[in-house]
Amino acid sequence: MLKTGQLTLMVVDDDERFRATMVDRFRRRGFDVHDAGDIDSAWSLAQRCDFDVVVVDMVMPGGSGLDLLKLLKESDLECEVIMLTGQASIDSAVAAMKLGAFDYLSKPFPLADLEKLIEKAKRQHELSKENRQLKSLLKRNRPSRQIVGQSSAMREIYRLIERAGPSDKPILIQGESGTGKELVAWALHESSSRADKPMVVINCAALPETLLESELFGHEKGAFTGADKAKPGLFEVADGGTIFIDEIGEMPPSVQVKLLRVLEDGSLRRVGSIREHRVQARLLAATNRNLERQVAYGHFREDLYYRINLMSLELPPLRERTGDIPLLVNHYLRDGWEIEDSALQLLESYEWPGNVRQLINVIERAQILADDHLIRTLDLPRQVVKDTQFDRPIVAHKTDELATIERAKVLEVLRREEGNKTRAAKALGIERRKLYRLLDKYNIQEDELVARMS
Repeated sequence: MLKTGQLTLMVVDDDERFRATMVDRFRRRGFDVHDAGDIDSAWSLAQRCDFDVVVVDMVMPGGSGLDLLKLLKESDLECEVIMLTGQASIDSAVAAMKLGAFDYLSKPFPLADLEKLIEKAKRQHELSKENRQLKSLLKRNRPSRQIVGQSSAMREIYRLIERAGPSDKPILIQGESGTGKELVAWALHESSSRADKPMVVINCAALPETLLESELFGHEKGAFTGADKAKPGLFEVADGGTIFIDEIGEMPPSVQVKLLRVLEDGSLRRVGSIREHRVQARLLAATNRNLERQVAYGHFREDLYYRINLMSLELPPLRERTGDIPLLVNHYLRDGWEIEDSALQLLESYEWPGNVRQLINVIERAQILADDHLIRTLDLPRQVVKDTQFDRPIVAHKTDELATIERAKVLEVLRREEGNKTRAAKALGIERRKLYRLLDKYNIQEDELVARMS
């Protein structure tokens, strides 16, 4: 795989001795250099490899250097082309620049001058690439990226984001629909060294198999009906940055194979192409499915599963972080809006099968129905009111003495289990989500637990 920032160069000249001199010099400069002695060989090489800069002689066997320049530009191969000639003329220079050449150099010339021109062309190539990435991103709507919550479960997620964000390794984000997996992906990207590069998002469940492959890996002109021009895939758009693949459990097996190859060596081929592109994009993936079960059933490749699951983050459902509901409600209420205490209690007591996404919908619906910028119980959906008022109590009936005993017991078990919440929940005979509720209810902070353990 290429080193980060390494310049890839093709030298095309029929003068074997001159070509060898250039190849030797530029390889010693650290460039990844390929060479060809005629137009056909150069064109074949360009279809297989991804070049930043191509240096081509104007007069070549089998055709003019202008013929190769025209092929490169018409095929949307993203490289800068420098033309060389020993027969300089204004007409050939004008023709080359009209076809999209970066610059024009007359023989003889010092190789140092050509090297400076190549470096300049490489910078132009990088700028053009960034512009294409930015234009692609502007077409995609970014959601509000603020994560809201101070519950114990969410504090654990923040800790993992802080630790895992700076890594370049793939991360699998798991959780029910509506728990905020994309928000966590943005937080991971923005805490990484790639934060100033693009992050692109794609949802596997939203696209059919053929279109998904084209979106991820791109396609060439004429690859299928309607492909009237070449198009880079999202991996190319995200090169140097991050790609977030949502609902990866819905990815068809044929696309899984191509994704595995990109993760293994950074190489991909557009649909309808034989030419390889090299990319360096970090993968973040998300799913609401049990991928281990999908692997067991043969629906998801085992090797791909282990490749994307180097580290995983499991987002808690809203019913396990009910203490965050007041914060979430206040965050999503528009300016000047308020909510009655009784209505807020109902929201805190509801089970929220649709998680935060469902809560947002309930708030927006209530704002439409409410008067005087105040949300009341009667503005909430009937299902929320019914399930909370008749299926479970809103207020707990524990005495202060019992609450004190219960709090002390939770702290004691957590201290004994060295802060491991899974083992502590098992020792208490409760589910882990119930333990998180108790931590929120009794305001047990991590620093208090550490103090008890020390």
